[in-house]
Amino acid sequence: MSRLEKLKKRLAELDPSFTAKEDRGTVVLTGESDDWRKIVRAGKLAVDKKRYLGVVNRIRLKGFEQRTPDPIVRDKALDGAAPDVLVIGGGIVGCAAARALRRYDISVMLAERGYDVALGGSSRNGGVVHVGINYSPHAQKHIYNNRGNAMYEGLCRDLGVPFEQKGQVLLIGKRWEKLLCTVLALNAKRLLIPGVKFMKREELLSVEPHIPEWIYGGLYMPTGGITSPYQMTVALAENAVTNGARICLNTVVEGMDTEDGKIRAVYTNRGVIRPKLVINAAGVYSDVIADMAGDRTFTVHPRKGTDIIMDKKKGYMVRTSMAKSPTTVPPVSGGAEEARPGGLKAVIAALHSHTKGIASIHTADGNMIIGPDALEVPDREDTSTTAESMDAIFDAQSRISEGVGRQDVIAYFAGVRAPTYEEDFVVRKGIFTENILEAAGIQSPGITAAPAIAEDLAEWAAEYLAKFGKVRRNPSFDPVRKKKPCLREMTEEERAALIAERPDYGEIVCRCEEVSKGEILDALRSPLPVYTVDAVKRRVRPGMGRCQGGFCSPLVVKIIAEETGMTPEEVTKGNARSNILFGDTKHPGEQGK
Repeated sequence: MSRLEKLKKRLAELDPSFTAKEDRGTVVLTGESDDWRKIVRAGKLAVDKKRYLGVVNRIRLKGFEQRTPDPIVRDKALDGAAPDVLVIGGGIVGCAAARALRRYDISVMLAERGYDVALGGSSRNGGVVHVGINYSPHAQKHIYNNRGNAMYEGLCRDLGVPFEQKGQVLLIGKRWEKLLCTVLALNAKRLLIPGVKFMKREELLSVEPHIPEWIYGGLYMPTGGITSPYQMTVALAENAVTNGARICLNTVVEGMDTEDGKIRAVYTNRGVIRPKLVINAAGVYSDVIADMAGDRTFTVHPRKGTDIIMDKKKGYMVRTSMAKSPTTVPPVSGGAEEARPGGLKAVIAALHSHTKGIASIHTADGNMIIGPDALEVPDREDTSTTAESMDAIFDAQSRISEGVGRQDVIAYFAGVRAPTYEEDFVVRKGIFTENILEAAGIQSPGITAAPAIAEDLAEWAAEYLAKFGKVRRNPSFDPVRKKKPCLREMTEEERAALIAERPDYGEIVCRCEEVSKGEILDALRSPLPVYTVDAVKRRVRPGMGRCQGGFCSPLVVKIIAEETGMTPEEVTKGNARSNILFGDTKHPGEQGK
């Protein structure tokens, strides 16, 4: 029986309607089911990296239709634009690519469907710059993670983005669990990851002084780091714009014309764009874009993860990104029971897991984040949070971060990742379509890998565009984005000097995060200004403290209105449909009565 026939048999056992065929080097699944878990299981069964380019899963979920928000605007503002390169997607990979492309003397346009960059998975994560210890040496995840990790310190310095490299820690509760640490340490040598070593509890306390008493030791990985993922994405976008890239927000790609294996036109809600080359960095919609271009060899199956943000007063409890071994079962809270081993099967499962599990993460802004979980969902727009996820995350990690209570939670959020069934990145030149570059399937460690992915995309773009004429380096490219003043990072003397020069920095708007009016005005006057409350929040943090904007939001609205000439009623939280104010509660003549 052939490999395909065996697959068909196994699919039929899952659901009689499921079947498979080979097409252009991929395996294509068809059928329908009312059980999303079966559809995902079918996709995983079909993976055969040696035989196929990837799995194209076209099995329908009965009664489900992917709904996306209608475009905020519809006009002809971009009609007739003909950039050398059109980047689709304003996440960290798309913005890094736009910046890297401007190292060459080529025209660059980025289309982002949202009202700002970094609205998807690029902002909905813990900001860990990963070590990448659990990958295969042949995986794109490993290749790009290693390169990206090495780039981060210099990149953050150039862009004025926070970065800490204090490592990552994998905790164990029993001596026998050193087996997992030993295997991972050996893999680190194979992957050329430096400094990885096992530490017993006494030594580990120098790295993480607040670990529970039942922890036996842990694997310390010094190259792990922390950044602010949304600030990094914004910084990449601003530096791209400063260097001549054009970023078009509220721009939705709705279709493409392809002819003779080339994209001839890209249809958007803002008009028809005719680029020489397209870069697909569309996140959870990257397979949809590849389909439009006739270059699809993969399927994104959305995976939702929830994170919980703790008050800054608990930020001291973790210095790194710290997780327990998947084989460790912590003692029941408040009890004397020892950590129980999960057995050899648990070790093997941990080594082959496609999720890094729940962690305690020290953020670049001094908070602690715990999470995320991993839940397969059909809806690419599902960023809802549930009590079940919150309880599971909190119960699992509160035993690692003892002393953290639910009263310390200040916010929580969910993000949707973009894994393929092969659980690897798809970073490549077009296979069936000549003028497309794919940067798809970018889930963790996408934040770490993004600058390295962008380097390759820019190099491949320059190579392709050389067909139309010589592509020169851009002599005026400036990789440095001047860091704006940040009051909470300054000494009293530095603050006094700044306020004397610009009094707006002496007016504190957000007391929780010590954000001044001057910093908010800087954000509104940046190379990529976005005049919404949430955009300002992502850039300079008003509203991210304990009160979550309860005191400062009205002041932020007022500053945006004064700076732009809008009325307060016109200022929105996020997109143009997210009004905050709807008018006076009294007739103007009755004010003060």
